[in-house]
Amino acid sequence: MTPSDEVRKGLVTAIPHLRAFAMSLCGRSALADDLVQETLTKAWAKADSYQDGTNLMAWLFTILRNEFYSHLRKRKREVEDVDGAEAARLVAVPGQLPNLELGDFRNALAQLPEDQREAIILVGASGFSYEEAAGVMGCAVGTVKSRLSRARARLTEIMGDEPIGSDPAAPGMGA
Repeated sequence: MTPSDEVRKGLVTAIPHLRAFAMSLCGRSALADDLVQETLTKAWAKADSYQDGTNLMAWLFTILRNEFYSHLRKRKREVEDVDGAEAARLVAVPGQLPNLELGDFRNALAQLPEDQREAIILVGASGFSYEEAAGVMGCAVGTVKSRLSRARARLTEIMGDEPIGSDPAAPGMGA
């Protein structure tokens, strides 16, 4: 919809007044020019909401003021990052590697005997105590510890990792 003649003429007449008001709000000519331009654009787009015969200047100043405060709110959420240091800190680590590692772990877990798999899932993944796991599995606490130890060693072997604190040259710890 094309604005009425009153609005079109009023927009042109208002430009110096809008510019002065914008300068008084922000104090920077480039930002003031941007505010005036945005005000005129919004006024043109919403000209059908203006009622002929009412105070056009007040309507335009309200648009400009609202635009200025919207801009301030937006700037509070922005971080100035001239040298890119902030952006560099926000880099996300690619998610492919953990997904691949999880897939490898699931494959290794599937290769364990059922009793060892059950022990490692109950104690390692579900957070059960040895006593709670023994109750669930219907065996002694020592049996749970033994199964868990063998499951951990087997997983380490399958996945090709060295156990933490192990000495590959120690008897019984090598290939």
